Amino acid sequence: MPEEIELVLTPKQATDPAIWKEEVKKIMGHQKTYYPQIIRRSIDARQKQVKIRLRLRLNEEREPPLGANITPTDYPNVAQKSPILIIGAGPAGLFAALELIKLGLKPIILERGKDVQARRRDLAAIQKDHIVNPDSNYCFGAGGAGTYSDGKLYTRSKKRGAILPILETLVAHGAPADILIDAHPHIGTNKLPKVVAALRETIIQTGGEIHFGQRVNELIIKNGQIHAVRSNTGEKWEGNAVILATGHSARDIFELLVRQSIKIDAKPFALGLRIEHPQAYIDQAQYHCEQRDPYLPAASYSLTYQTQNISTQRAVYSFCMCPGGFIVPAATSPGEVVVNGMSPSRRDSKYANSGMVVGVSATDWVKFDKFGPLAAMKYQSAIEQQACKVAGNTQAAPAQRLMDFVNQKHSSSLPDASYQPGMTSIELSEVLPKPINQALREAFQAFGNKMKNYLTNEAVLLGVESRTSSPVKIPRDPKTLQHVQVKGLFPCGEGAGYAGGIMSAAMDGIRCAQGVRQMVRIN
Repeated sequence: MPEEIELVLTPKQATDPAIWKEEVKKIMGHQKTYYPQIIRRSIDARQKQVKIRLRLRLNEEREPPLGANITPTDYPNVAQKSPILIIGAGPAGLFAALELIKLGLKPIILERGKDVQARRRDLAAIQKDHIVNPDSNYCFGAGGAGTYSDGKLYTRSKKRGAILPILETLVAHGAPADILIDAHPHIGTNKLPKVVAALRETIIQTGGEIHFGQRVNELIIKNGQIHAVRSNTGEKWEGNAVILATGHSARDIFELLVRQSIKIDAKPFALGLRIEHPQAYIDQAQYHCEQRDPYLPAASYSLTYQTQNISTQRAVYSFCMCPGGFIVPAATSPGEVVVNGMSPSRRDSKYANSGMVVGVSATDWVKFDKFGPLAAMKYQSAIEQQACKVAGNTQAAPAQRLMDFVNQKHSSSLPDASYQPGMTSIELSEVLPKPINQALREAFQAFGNKMKNYLTNEAVLLGVESRTSSPVKIPRDPKTLQHVQVKGLFPCGEGAGYAGGIMSAAMDGIRCAQGVRQMVRIN
């Protein structure tokens, strides 16, 4: 086995392979020639002098460049195999489809939205004309919410064996090879659409199918087993199993399940605001400098806090932090305002944004208990509608300067920000429930004590950050992964409550495909 060593270098040194070789010689001696290959790269900003940690594999022969030997899997043709329906073409649905193909089953993906190119026009309409298409937006369409996102590939899973094949699949379909080694890999909103289009092409070339403009509005169940679905076009789609991977914003699907007496449960989620700082402020705080080293990427942060000064303790934390990014409108229906963040691959915007959210639970949505398992969803929706109403019934976001929010003061003006539809100066206490406001104010003061430049009126808060995760959970058997009541129905990914990002959704899609294989006899 090749040896591995770690080097701690300056940001500039870390870009020069010649320097790596010299450092390896100092450590290993001169008796052999080694060809170091990076297997892990991370930033260490704990000290005043920021360093880069490189984990190197020492090969005795020259290896091809990173990612050069990764090519698309040689998938079998499954055009004539057993059909399996997948509802939703997000990360869970796409990776479920690829796994089904490996297993000799034919995936048929039904996606309510549009393909990558057609979807762009609807995103532009939200940004410029404040028009929200309920079937084609930042959440719905090819690739789901992940296509037009930062493309962060972070997961809490420690099973590198489960993660690496997903990363390699993404690289084989056009993602940068750096995602194989970076401690916090990301692809970027400018590159993700091409990756999604390439994944779609692989599925089609191997005999799978993807159909756009197909919003499912009926599950056809006989004797406790699902056999088919019907879409908004009136078409009936038959399959030997159904993987339900619709994402966390498919409210009509949750309503459909309740209407058809299929068990779902309300689930806690997180709710809050999106905060945006000048990126230079975050760089100065995290890199202990006046100006960022040109060899360092835009700095990020991760903040958590447990409230102390209010009656009910709540967790407050940063969510989906986007260095060098921008804020976008993520509503999925007219009459609501939702914000989210993303960033391009270079993360070169002058702004840094992050969700700043508070955990909510059943005690928060008591007034909505009459909606049963949809109570959390109705609570979430009511807050989004209030955000739209107070800001002028467009996609303009209610906004307030950070210090003004903490001091409960109206902002007479707002700073420049990345959010294209515009902002309306509103005291955000008019939007969020009192307990959420209290928790955020307390947390912001604590974060200001912890992090230089954080608590400033040059930062702006926009509402609302409400789509952190699904407000429902669709129960499934932990062994078979099938719904607890409906045989052949596999709740999957973020929308079903089993994932929280691109990687975890992809992993759950693969697991569900394997569950289908255990159930379905291959023809």
